[in-house]
Amino acid sequence: MRTCLLLGALLGLLEVRAQVASPERDLVQFSGVVVSGDSLLPVPFTNILIKHSYRGTISDVYGYFSFVAAEGDTVIFSAVGFKRSQFVIPTDLEESKYSMIHQLTADTILLGQANVYPWPSREQFRDAFLNLRLADDDYQLAMRNLSAAEMLQRMENLPPDAYESFGYQMAMDRTRLYQQGGMPTVNLFNPIAWAQFLQAWKSGAFRKKQ
Repeated sequence: MRTCLLLGALLGLLEVRAQVASPERDLVQFSGVVVSGDSLLPVPFTNILIKHSYRGTISDVYGYFSFVAAEGDTVIFSAVGFKRSQFVIPTDLEESKYSMIHQLTADTILLGQANVYPWPSREQFRDAFLNLRLADDDYQLAMRNLSAAEMLQRMENLPPDAYESFGYQMAMDRTRLYQQGGMPTVNLFNPIAWAQFLQAWKSGAFRKKQ
């Protein structure tokens, strides 16, 4: 009994210390527009993330954003071609929402130097260009490997897709409704039925399974 009371008091003390160490903060609807500092044009698709967390959002094509944050959160703004910046949401707000216009400063990225050297002579360039063997692209490889006859044969052996199956089923339903209350149609003189029968006969569909 004493052990249970001691354990309960210890848990209560830890809970009180946790509440004192990390007090609850009021949530706010944090929204605004991200613009560039020099032209005040909107910066689309800006990454907006709360520091030391995975919560945040991304601005739309007009630079607008809106998400739920807490008072005192440090919000980090980052976009391609701009310097990373941050903003701290004020505390003790009168309303549960806060709007702002955040400006980003353009960042200059310096690329490494690229040196271009010419060929020593025109004759060497001509020989290298004539002996160059470029690999065929995917379209040329496909046109070379798939002739018209082979493509036609593959199309004939392909099973029906979802659209063809749906059309066949709808045709069967229409035929059934048309023949409802009467004699069914005899496919003895139907050329399509004979073609399907011959194709099934050649493929071995009527053979006995071993």
